[in-house]
Amino acid sequence: MTQSTTRPTTSGTGRADPLTPRDGVGRIVRTNRSTAELYEDAVRAGEGLIAAEGPLVVRTGKHTGRSPQDKFIVKEPTSARKIWWGEVNRPIALEHYDRLRSRLMDYLATRPVYAQDCFIGAHPAHRRSLRVYTETAWASIFAQNLFRRPSPAELADFAPNFTIIDVPSFQADPETEGTRTGTAILLNLARMEILIVGTEYAGEIKKSAFTVMNYLMPDEGVLPMHSAANVGGAGDTVVFFGLSGTGKTTLSADPLRSLVGDDEHGWGDDGVFNFEGGCYAKTIRLSPMYEPDIFQTTRRFGTILENVDLDPKTRELDLDSERFTENTRGAYPLDFIGNADPTGMAGQPTNVVLLTADAFGVLPPISRLTSDQAQYHFISGYTAKLAGTEVGVKEPQATFSACFGAPFMPRHPGEYAAMLADRLHQYGVRAWLVNTGWTGGPYGTGERMNINHTRSMVRAALSGALDDVRTEVDPIFGVAVPTACPDVPSEVLRPRATWADGEAYDRQAAALSRMFAENFVTYADGVPEAVRTAGPRASADAARLVESPPGEG
Repeated sequence: MTQSTTRPTTSGTGRADPLTPRDGVGRIVRTNRSTAELYEDAVRAGEGLIAAEGPLVVRTGKHTGRSPQDKFIVKEPTSARKIWWGEVNRPIALEHYDRLRSRLMDYLATRPVYAQDCFIGAHPAHRRSLRVYTETAWASIFAQNLFRRPSPAELADFAPNFTIIDVPSFQADPETEGTRTGTAILLNLARMEILIVGTEYAGEIKKSAFTVMNYLMPDEGVLPMHSAANVGGAGDTVVFFGLSGTGKTTLSADPLRSLVGDDEHGWGDDGVFNFEGGCYAKTIRLSPMYEPDIFQTTRRFGTILENVDLDPKTRELDLDSERFTENTRGAYPLDFIGNADPTGMAGQPTNVVLLTADAFGVLPPISRLTSDQAQYHFISGYTAKLAGTEVGVKEPQATFSACFGAPFMPRHPGEYAAMLADRLHQYGVRAWLVNTGWTGGPYGTGERMNINHTRSMVRAALSGALDDVRTEVDPIFGVAVPTACPDVPSEVLRPRATWADGEAYDRQAAALSRMFAENFVTYADGVPEAVRTAGPRASADAARLVESPPGEG
């Protein structure tokens, strides 16, 4: 069967697309192919295998997670003053970008590429049009799944606001192009163009687009959030902040509530809206009992499974296997979740939940935050960086990521935190800190929080069942901890009670308290005094134990 090819045309902004004949060389661009067509192309090219029940299983080579140290923003006059330059937002010279881009265009001169026209942003007033060029068919399915799909009428006169060009087989030249390695993720905010080379990990496509939205949205009065969101039958919206592995996807996929989205949202004057049209969920050890909605997406045609193990003959999946990475992923359209809200929009939140996976096992599993504490913990963005999420991370490590998404936040964290504070105050939003990490000891000694207990605590908080429950102020972390919760053993609510050695808990909690304080120094000048003092406050006894633990004089 002969398949047609098309060439994208000049956009409505007058800016020519990067792969049009204006470069002087004709190119084959396979545009907006269906999932079925792309499956066929992927299998023919040896890009992946079709698993027993329909998903396409692919491998991403040496990059099984993001490469944050290889991400750069072009330093140019139109955006330079808005960027918070540093370890997160690394600058690269325009001439280096132009040199790499020129070589990349030459490289693609005789190679076919795929193009998907997509939207990012469910709210019509804040939506952007995005064209994603990919070297592989499976990555084109990924883009189709993760972003929002235009209607046929919208495709007829589609004009991209920004463009992503993803070419894993191309290598950057660090000596002449200013990159760290042959892998590079380059954002040019003047051109509204992103180049991704040297990595097959498709999460770079998703997160680079998110970074662009995080740059654009504050100028439109929208707080961009690395968060999930769902809404109850009474229209009560909840926002879940959290980094990868903290439970955003799992907890937001609640069969009792409608899913707005699992990872990226904006919070504007008329409520919350999803940036995406799909989900990118971790699949390692998914349980059909505890995570049935997400589990069933791994059994569907159209889902892309990254680095999931399978039997080469029967093609049955092994979701428990870490043979390729701990960071196995599934990319699927939002409507694969049965209770997903097709509009991607919801009203003003009544609750905000800040999720953390505490590797030290000392934070309470749930606590009520004041507005100042919410801002403090939002700016801190504490969690454990779980194995496999980023290249080189082999075991959980304590990390602080401002706004629960520092790698994707091009502006100063204080700008986003101020927007959150305004919204918490304006709409009277309740804030909670929920630890989905370890209990009974640190990672390696304790155990991961029971997901059923966490669900029960979150549901109780959202329903108001905890409003009249007596709380105790944690002596080190200063947060209000409920003394009882339906369907949760009372001792689980008090982390010190779960440890065999109370003094060991004190030392560990005080150590974490100091980590918070040391991390917050970076942001202290940009926040009010009430926020600066809203963090953990280690007791004198606990601090003494950190300085002079038993047996160490």
